[in-house]
Amino acid sequence: MSVIRVTDLDLKGKRVLIRADLNVPVKDGKVTSDARITASMRTIEHCLKAGAKVMVTSHLGRPTEGEWSEEVSLKPVAENIAARLGKPVRLVKDWVDGGFDVAGGELVVLENCRVNKGEKKNVDETAQKYAKLCDVFVMDAFGTAHRAEASTHGVAKFAPVAAAGILLMEELDALQKALANPARPMVAIVGGSKVSTKLTVLEALSEKVDQLVVGGGIANTFLKATGKNVGKALCEDDLVPTAKGLIEKMAKRGASIPIAVDVVCGKQFDAAEPAVLKDANAVADDDMIFDICPKSAQELVDIIMKAGTVVW
Repeated sequence: MSVIRVTDLDLKGKRVLIRADLNVPVKDGKVTSDARITASMRTIEHCLKAGAKVMVTSHLGRPTEGEWSEEVSLKPVAENIAARLGKPVRLVKDWVDGGFDVAGGELVVLENCRVNKGEKKNVDETAQKYAKLCDVFVMDAFGTAHRAEASTHGVAKFAPVAAAGILLMEELDALQKALANPARPMVAIVGGSKVSTKLTVLEALSEKVDQLVVGGGIANTFLKATGKNVGKALCEDDLVPTAKGLIEKMAKRGASIPIAVDVVCGKQFDAAEPAVLKDANAVADDDMIFDICPKSAQELVDIIMKAGTVVW
């Protein structure tokens, strides 16, 4: 795989824009789980030590384009990074058109990129503005790499140099190794809320793996594709035929997509809502599906324990 690595570049004095995945849970203005920040720090620290003028941005939550609010601010993330570095980290709110300076060896956090108009639809004008901010664009958001957005895809087309970050390359190297000559059986685990955002990944993996485990809202679409009622659960009805096609395609070569046989249900999405365990055939029209139950969980445990390779 021919990819420019950030570790191969001379970054001294260069303006470096890093797209990281810093979409972490926040409660009462504090980060409650900082694993993604930890994973991103190696690329950030590498660029700082190299003397670069470092900018990092990420999405957080699901803001509406053009509508910034404290709830989707990267302020808690900037504070977390500042504590790690032991020095202040500036947070720049309105950054798309520039107008701010960064010193060599300094890091600034650029506010939630999904607030920017044109971000989600990968608008060239937005991507070009991002590219003007930097000499080197570094893509390090592996968890968001499947989305073609202005900050993950578009900017790479227009930046003078586009490179892969340390985290992204580690993931790509591991994935390439796993797919090139995997120990069998090979199991892939794909989670998320929507089939539509993972469709390309699901289709590619369906041709290579022995079991394709789907989780999150994606699982509901596949559950409905087998004829089950999913009630009010998150489900993409228009992609049910696609999910059914993937199930059938894998079955023809002796592979499978495990489908839940029992689920946790409730009538509303609330922390105080009682959890009711049901057979997957017994979901009512007014039920919401929140999780799988012990039988389904044990099936997945058995599949994973017998796997020679697991791609997650």
